Amino acid sequence: MAGTIETLAAKLAEDTMKVMDETGQERLFVEVGNVLAAASQSLEEAYLTEVRVRMAERKARQFLVKKLSDHRAKTKAIEKH
Repeated sequence: MAGTIETLAAKLAEDTMKVMDETGQERLFVEVGNVLAAASQSLEEAYLTEVRVRMAERKARQFLVKKLSDHRAKTKAIEKH
């Protein structure tokens, strides 16, 4: 059963992130979590964990992209001098 919950939570989190991206509703995952809470606390918890992990990964990637971009800009500026 745990595998089923994790699989469903992962797919639902992935789909939710896509809808959030398209609609700009940054807190949609909370609403979906509330719907899940009424039906299955286990699925709600797994889902919220999946969403948080995905959101954290996005934030970390944005951080890395900025760091690399800043480094390249700095290197380019040094090369021009």
